[in-house]
Amino acid sequence: MPAPNQYAFRALADPTRRDILKLLSQQDMTITDVSDRFDMTRAAVKKHLTILSDGGLITVTPRGRERINRINPSGFAPVLTWLETFNRFWDLRLDALKTAIEREHS
Repeated sequence: MPAPNQYAFRALADPTRRDILKLLSQQDMTITDVSDRFDMTRAAVKKHLTILSDGGLITVTPRGRERINRINPSGFAPVLTWLETFNRFWDLRLDALKTAIEREHS
């Protein structure tokens, strides 16, 4: 199983960056577009976008003087794969618990 990019977890750890990802999941946006949705400076938003980009969760494409930020679905794949390990862990445990309860009540 490939290890997820450590920067992806850093990016996901912050609630503001998670909110930015929600916005970008709806539409591509410039730094200004994102800044208009938050009560923070454009520089602060740019820093959040840089961290999301470093984590591979968004891509940034220059378009004239603007930079278009868009969600990068493939950047989430290693994180989801890593998290799936824990889904299997709990599925096995819960199945064992269900079996034990059913045996006790039989």
